[in-house]
Amino acid sequence: MASTSLEPVASTSEAATVARTERSGFDQLPKEMNEMRIRDEKNDLEPSIVNGNGTEAGQVIATTVGGRNGQPKQTISYMAERVVGTGSFGVVFQAKCLETGDSVAIKKVLQDKRYKNRELQIMRLLNHPNVVSLKHCFFSTTEKDELYLNLVLEYISETVYRVSKHYTRMNQHVPILYVQLYTYQICRALNYLHHVVGVCHRDIKPQNLLVNPHTHQLKICDFGSAKMLVPGEPNISYICSRYYRAPELIFGATEYTTAIDMWSIGCVLAELLLGQPLFPGESGVDQLVEIIKILGTPTREEIKCMNPNYTEFKFPQIKAHPWHKIFHKRMPPEALDLVSRLLQYSPSLRCTALLLGLVGGMCTPLL
Repeated sequence: MASTSLEPVASTSEAATVARTERSGFDQLPKEMNEMRIRDEKNDLEPSIVNGNGTEAGQVIATTVGGRNGQPKQTISYMAERVVGTGSFGVVFQAKCLETGDSVAIKKVLQDKRYKNRELQIMRLLNHPNVVSLKHCFFSTTEKDELYLNLVLEYISETVYRVSKHYTRMNQHVPILYVQLYTYQICRALNYLHHVVGVCHRDIKPQNLLVNPHTHQLKICDFGSAKMLVPGEPNISYICSRYYRAPELIFGATEYTTAIDMWSIGCVLAELLLGQPLFPGESGVDQLVEIIKILGTPTREEIKCMNPNYTEFKFPQIKAHPWHKIFHKRMPPEALDLVSRLLQYSPSLRCTALLLGLVGGMCTPLL
């Protein structure tokens, strides 16, 4: 699948290959985990411009790469095959590179000629085995003189969302081993983004977590909302998909930190363990209600930690719901402890990606 804010509309292979588990009473990793390639080589990323609508199904798009520092130019042709995602950002196509036969995802977004594209600027910086790779990029124009940016990304067929739904349809929980494996890889990626690159993703959710169904390698995608957060510089609070939106964003905070991504991880982890979203709010306000039902009413101090400028404190006093009553009885206590470390009202109290990754790598039976 590609970098997209919505779930794919076209079907792909079922995640049945995911279920290589519970042999001799414990989960086993597939053999391919030891053999997988972790990244592709990047081509020169100086975008060229091609004429035409760009990525309509069946159309062949020819563009060039190289030509810098004495390197010869090389023509690369892509045949668009089908739409795999749509949203307010634009559209994502699956395509095939005619020169190599490789499948790619092309994310096509309308480009304002007055500005640089933040997603492209960020993706050019990224190089990590758990972050989707940018292979190439080019601009395309239309008869209306509209300019589109096309991001050519590696294609990965499945998402954590689809894997979770696969097990839900079979009335099963996602195997604990896979929950552990996915959580560790998410943390590994976010530690890189937060502390090496300095980027906050701002839209972590199961649909934006790509999974190779054969190796279970996970990669974060969709950097359309990502931003380098600068202390003291305001940011929009209406960000991140609702079910995974940190409470400080609901309280209107504009000077938040990468801790909003850690809250989102907590929501994803809880969803994998439960088989359904933990906080399924129907609106921004209802989202806060769903959070309070489980975490209880935030104290004045917690509200100040989330947004010092928030002055309304009129909330019904509700006690926190014990975590062990939310999950099934056989849930490892380590899993409940990890969820509780992430889903804290105070952003500074949430576990960091580095600490969470270390915990995930050392503890058994889960994280």
